[in-house]
Amino acid sequence: MPKSVSYQDDLIEFLKKPEAAAAYIEAILEEKNVEAELLSLALSNLVEARGGVIQLSDIAKLHYEKLINLLSKTGGDEVYLLVALLDALGFQLKIGVKSDSLTFEAEGAIAAAEHLPTVAPIRWP
Repeated sequence: MPKSVSYQDDLIEFLKKPEAAAAYIEAILEEKNVEAELLSLALSNLVEARGGVIQLSDIAKLHYEKLINLLSKTGGDEVYLLVALLDALGFQLKIGVKSDSLTFEAEGAIAAAEHLPTVAPIRWP
């Protein structure tokens, strides 16, 4: 009997790639007829992909908790109204990866490289 693959596990693995996470949240913001919990769930998935709330900086935790609290009351109406207003004015909200952010893989490689012995540079004649 074939094993089932967890959609949630695959989604979290996918969202570890910053470009994928940006596209994911952008797609959520473009949704029409949104269910109230969709934005909260999407943000929760993004946080989980970043290692969970415990891995967030103190300021990020504070913002996340406040936003989740607000979204639990409004369902994200204010966010979706902003997107709709921008659309009506001929604009769109774009989500992108900050140029100074690293992927989890790159962060791990840097951390691993910090423990490697230093090597003298090669001198060319």
